[in-house]
Amino acid sequence: MDGGGGGGGGGGGGGSTSGDDGKQEKHLVLAHKLFLLSHPDVDDLSKVDLRSDVLSAVKSDDMAPLFESLAAAGVLEPDAVLLSEMRARIDEEIRKLDEKIADAEENLGESEVREAHLAKSLYFVKVGEKEKALEQLKVTEGKTVAIGQKMDLVFYTLQIGLFYMDFDLISKSIDKAKKLFEEGGDWERKNRLKVYEGLYCMATRNFKKATSLFLDSISTFTTYELFPYDTFIFYTVLTSIISLDRVSLKQKVVDAPEILAVISKVPHLSEFLNSLYNCQYKSFFVAFSGLTEQIKLDRYLQPHFRYYMREVRTVVYSQFLESYKSVTMEAMASAFGVTVDFIDQELSRFIAAGKLHCKIDKVAGVLETNRPDERNAFYQSTIKQGDFLLNRIQKLSRVIDL
Repeated sequence: MDGGGGGGGGGGGGGSTSGDDGKQEKHLVLAHKLFLLSHPDVDDLSKVDLRSDVLSAVKSDDMAPLFESLAAAGVLEPDAVLLSEMRARIDEEIRKLDEKIADAEENLGESEVREAHLAKSLYFVKVGEKEKALEQLKVTEGKTVAIGQKMDLVFYTLQIGLFYMDFDLISKSIDKAKKLFEEGGDWERKNRLKVYEGLYCMATRNFKKATSLFLDSISTFTTYELFPYDTFIFYTVLTSIISLDRVSLKQKVVDAPEILAVISKVPHLSEFLNSLYNCQYKSFFVAFSGLTEQIKLDRYLQPHFRYYMREVRTVVYSQFLESYKSVTMEAMASAFGVTVDFIDQELSRFIAAGKLHCKIDKVAGVLETNRPDERNAFYQSTIKQGDFLLNRIQKLSRVIDL
């Protein structure tokens, strides 16, 4: 485990999967702090406070494996005495938990046995023993009958996966949850799973699917253990802007009462969304530059920072050019509040990458749009597929004749 990019340890330390108390799961708060500690854009003074917060969190939950790896990576100061004290407390607690399991198996019923195993699972989660936690959660699952309780175990596993940014574990857990829902399961847990899956899609650059899942969850959001509601709206608006067409954006995002209620809590977000929709391109660029820092310092979005910046600019340039058959470079530069040279360089890159359908007449200083004719493109693709199919049939008939 290295000291950054999502850290290491566990999630769900308190034993509640649903975040009913409206608080973010404390190990996910810790994961974000570990990410910021490794971030080159965070100043040294802030890192001093972050290091202190991380050490306090590690000590309060006896996260010996995480402390050891952070000390080895030079993020925290090594402290052999502290480490041995934490290990001793862990050993003592595990001994007590094993005694409770043995007592429950000898003297109590099935539900008490399950609760005793769950307590041990959650303790491993709390101290950051990833593999032991996953193993013990499997044991607990074997003692669990109710679908809802099995789902809660999947949520614990998902939180561990998100702490580590272990996408393989997250993907398998989401698939497992969906299979459980085929057997039954309540709407509240189904809705919560949508947010987990949406976050996974966003973190793996599937922004279109993330948008759909987030928008489905706007009015039923209860996953405060992952992030506060305003962060959820931040993600929903960001993914929607590069995934939805103009009409859908208006219906589902710009006019959505749930979004309108909290969008002003996130700096620059309202201007970002509304200035794009209202074609106020100067204001859009100002708001966009204000948001870049938040995107860069988000552990789920940061790996896709450059991609996202490109996609947003493609959307906004395409929207501007949609209104014109031809337009001067000067008029476009003026609309965006930038220089002609900047627009020239920007558009050249996007045109070369096939992202924008226009050409630049450098002599006249004019942009000419050449939007593809969809019907013609469909006709050409059908002809191509027909030729391909005929070739395959001819090859097959030769084989059969032989």
